[in-house]
Formats: sequence, C-alpha cells, structure tokens
Amino acid sequence: MKHVIALTTAALLGACGIDGEPSSPEPQAATKTGVTITGRAEVGAQKKW
Repeated sequence: MKHVIALTTAALLGACGIDGEPSSPEPQAATKTGVTITGRAEVGAQKKW
C-alpha cells in the first residue's frame, strides 16, 4: 500500500508543474527550403442543360 501511495503522489506532483511556471519556447527563424507551392482549386457541381 505504501508503494501505491508513493507512486500516486509522485504522479500528481509531476503533473502539477512542480518545476515552476511554464515558459514558452523561443521563436524559430523561418527556414528557406526552395519549395514553392502554387495552384488553383475549385469545388462545386455543374449541370449541363
């Protein structure tokens, strides 16, 4: 029973942010890949009379 309580306590403390306030990641610079995507798309229905 002591093991269950210890594991439960460890799981709860690990999930509650005990290591401090969350910090946002630093923005990454855009990488140029040399790939360009262009085009045209249409959606619809047509009926010929």
